[in-house]
Amino acid sequence: MRLKDKVAVVIGAGQSPGQTVGNGRATVLRFVQEGAQVLAVDRDADSAAETAAQAGAACVPWQADVLSEQQIAAALAQAQQRWGRIDILHYNVGISVSGGDADPLEITETAFDRICAINLRGCVMAGKHVLPIMRAQGSGVILTTASVSAWQRYPWVAYKASKAGMIAYTQQLAIENAAYGIRANAILPGLMDTPMAVDTRAQSFGRAREDVVAERNARVPLRGRMGTAWDVANAAVFLASDEAGFITGVELPVDGGALVNIVR
Repeated sequence: MRLKDKVAVVIGAGQSPGQTVGNGRATVLRFVQEGAQVLAVDRDADSAAETAAQAGAACVPWQADVLSEQQIAAALAQAQQRWGRIDILHYNVGISVSGGDADPLEITETAFDRICAINLRGCVMAGKHVLPIMRAQGSGVILTTASVSAWQRYPWVAYKASKAGMIAYTQQLAIENAAYGIRANAILPGLMDTPMAVDTRAQSFGRAREDVVAERNARVPLRGRMGTAWDVANAAVFLASDEAGFITGVELPVDGGALVNIVR
């Protein structure tokens, strides 16, 4: 097993309601399958508990809101107290349209501040509180879920800005902590068939789910079909494992070729 005896904290381990599985839940399930003990952290206690129930005894649910530094710190402290260490921190939180994101002419202060606080500030606070633990260990892996929207054309301000900021922050973590044996890498999902990406979008814009799926599938170069949360989870497993032991500071697109689909 690729993560045998590792301790992981996945923040954003629940998911929005929908027909498919979300990135956070899929990652928790894959981490457990690969031998990790996991603290499944989510703002929605019931959703975190559902993830843990699917994952089994190796997974413990924990409620925390990433808008609160104190709650993030408490979650990380719980993992250290329970298992004695933290080998992997995976920050997998992000909102956009559900938080009122909009184009540059329509964005409001309230929406911008809330989205950036959830998507980026929470990640920075999680890093702040896990780094002392990992530095003391002399090892650790920090994974962030950014987005290809940081590099692609994307209409909404706050999500794009926050995910671009997450990439820069992850690079900073990588170089500033390499001497401590800590690796940091970002995963950049493309168009994914997840509840947040499809069901929430369909609901927000009053569209049929099948229409949203068809429209998104048509934009994917690889097989004309969106990826799934399992594609993101498998990337997380690799980057968290010793197989990626010499990889740090990278942005790994999981996008079906979207970022190389460039007309020259």
